[in-house]
Amino acid sequence: MKHTYHIHGMTCNGCRSHVEETLSKVDGVSKVTVDLEKAEATIEMESHIPIEKFQEALKADGGQYSIHQNGEHQHTHDKKKVEKPKGQGTGTFYCPMHCEGDKTYDKPGDCPVCGMDLVEEVNLTATSDTQYTCPMHPEIIKDEPGSCPICGMDLVPMEPDLSAEEKTYKKLLKKFWIAVAFTLPIFIIAMSEMLPNNPLYDVLELKYWNWIQFALSIPVVFYATWMFFERAYRSIKTWNLNMFTLIGIGAGVAWLFSVFGMLVPDFFPDQFKTEAGTVHVYFEAATVILTLVLLGQVLEARAHSKTNSAVKELLKLAPNKAIKVVDGEEQEVAIDEIELGDILRVKPGDKIPVDGVITEGETSIDESMITGEPIPVNKSVDDKVSSGTINGNQSFLMKAEKVGSDTLLSQIIQMVNDASRSRAPIQKLADTVSGYFVPIVVIIAAVTFGVWAIWGPEPAYVYALVNAIAVLIIACPCALGLATPMSVMVGVGKGAQNGVLIKNAEALEKMDKVDTLIVDKTGTITEGKPTVEKVGSFEKGFTETEVLQYIVSLNSQSEHPLAEATVKYGKEQNAEFLKADGFNAVTGKGVEGKVNNKKVALGNAKMMEQGNATLTEAMENEAQSYQKQGKTVSYLAVEGQVVGYVVIGDKIKETSAKAIKDLQNKGIAVIMLTGDNHDTAKAVADELNLADFQASMLP
Repeated sequence: MKHTYHIHGMTCNGCRSHVEETLSKVDGVSKVTVDLEKAEATIEMESHIPIEKFQEALKADGGQYSIHQNGEHQHTHDKKKVEKPKGQGTGTFYCPMHCEGDKTYDKPGDCPVCGMDLVEEVNLTATSDTQYTCPMHPEIIKDEPGSCPICGMDLVPMEPDLSAEEKTYKKLLKKFWIAVAFTLPIFIIAMSEMLPNNPLYDVLELKYWNWIQFALSIPVVFYATWMFFERAYRSIKTWNLNMFTLIGIGAGVAWLFSVFGMLVPDFFPDQFKTEAGTVHVYFEAATVILTLVLLGQVLEARAHSKTNSAVKELLKLAPNKAIKVVDGEEQEVAIDEIELGDILRVKPGDKIPVDGVITEGETSIDESMITGEPIPVNKSVDDKVSSGTINGNQSFLMKAEKVGSDTLLSQIIQMVNDASRSRAPIQKLADTVSGYFVPIVVIIAAVTFGVWAIWGPEPAYVYALVNAIAVLIIACPCALGLATPMSVMVGVGKGAQNGVLIKNAEALEKMDKVDTLIVDKTGTITEGKPTVEKVGSFEKGFTETEVLQYIVSLNSQSEHPLAEATVKYGKEQNAEFLKADGFNAVTGKGVEGKVNNKKVALGNAKMMEQGNATLTEAMENEAQSYQKQGKTVSYLAVEGQVVGYVVIGDKIKETSAKAIKDLQNKGIAVIMLTGDNHDTAKAVADELNLADFQASMLP
């Protein structure tokens, strides 16, 4: 039996997975499939199960999600829904350690399992345009700049609200500086004991300095780092022991011992006392450790913010507005108002707003944000275009085929976001070890105290206490529990900022086993900025000047970088541009058309073959002499006769040789692929000491 229900409250793939898991646990359910976009759950069951059972299961799980019969649009859940905080995020939060799988929360706070700060999901839709307000009348909000209708003042751009994540970072940073301000003097007072004839004791007696340390420690313990003790208490109460358990016990015992020692010094044996008769205090140990842990939390919050900024940078690739053509009239619309089938005009230099197909015109498009190739791609009618790519210097019309989250750019952004939240396989091992680690450490700390108390040097109990506390704090599994998810998140974010898209944490972990790397030549190994080095003639009837005239005249119709390089060279040489028409680009081969009413073809040997122009052995030998130097040679044929050639060079990047050598030193085989001929490819491969390459490959 199979039923489909509406699910309310889902915002991400984590929600989808969590709802699937929760509903699957209901007795009698054999399979659950949840569709996030349709907000539907298809449940297969052995026999009919009342919907109330599913509602109870979701309610028992926290009540964040609710299930209803399809067609029910008003839900009681809406009335209870917590207002989501404003900001650049979604108002949905998750634990970076994934303690409860993909479970999400609707308000910020600490994870109920591990105590870590919950992280806000990034809003994966392009940010809307800036809104404007009046500095004197903040209730006035407009989409466009202008003047205030009340007082006439110029409207100013509204500052966007900080995301919950940025607010957490700023709050932690403020607490950290407060902790530093109070911990530093405590540290100086405590360490002054190392100085001979301590000058501080000339000012006040030791017992008074202890009281000063106590007073200075109060803001650190009870304000700046109090959350660590709350997390430690919660972890013990729920028996989800974690790094905060050890920090809370260790620092708490050190601080309480010091306070008790000051208040009731006579309770302690002489072993615990100084020459001045005061009990040894450890305010500096407690506050320094708590401040350092707080620093770690600040760095972690900053890492989250920086990583999500990588996604936000990707979001900026998509424009906020587009030009929609309706009944021949052009009107500017917001990106989220574009619908499937809309006709859009893309002007020269504009970013393409959505995925679609060209319906009128032709252009060249910089697709480097998707392909990494710096050379623009020629596009004409019926060719696909992608959002975020940049139009060349020609206008065209396009039909919207994919909008919103369906566009390629949106999918890339979603992938980067999902990857930063994914779990590496090794993290499962770290989680398992952490579960046993904390109680073992507490036992070791107790054994340490006993060993030092029985066999340690005098004062034995002092050494015993200090070392037991040291075991608790130093054994904190911060690296074990935190390093894996943090390194995945930071690594994926850094990769995205540098144009490297990592699918998930598992892929990142498997990279260690990669032994072969395949790279493209143009724009990857080379600069991708071609320049003309020589124009030559094969026929006495054609001078080099005439050959150049035909080349630049034909290429003046093209937006291809190789064509632009020849046109630029022609202008520098003051070449005369002849009448050209019937231009056609042949992918992977070259271009053809008519110049002065003569049939002209320009390109590689395959292009000559297509144009029925015969290359002699002498011509090929002359071309090969340049190709062996790593140059690209394009032949020119006029009326089916090869008359000349142009030599184009593409410098190898200065960084390529070092990068390839570093990879080879790590035992990785590097293979180069290129559309260039064998000799050009071999010249580049020889210069970079590449053992393997493939040439003459089509895109």
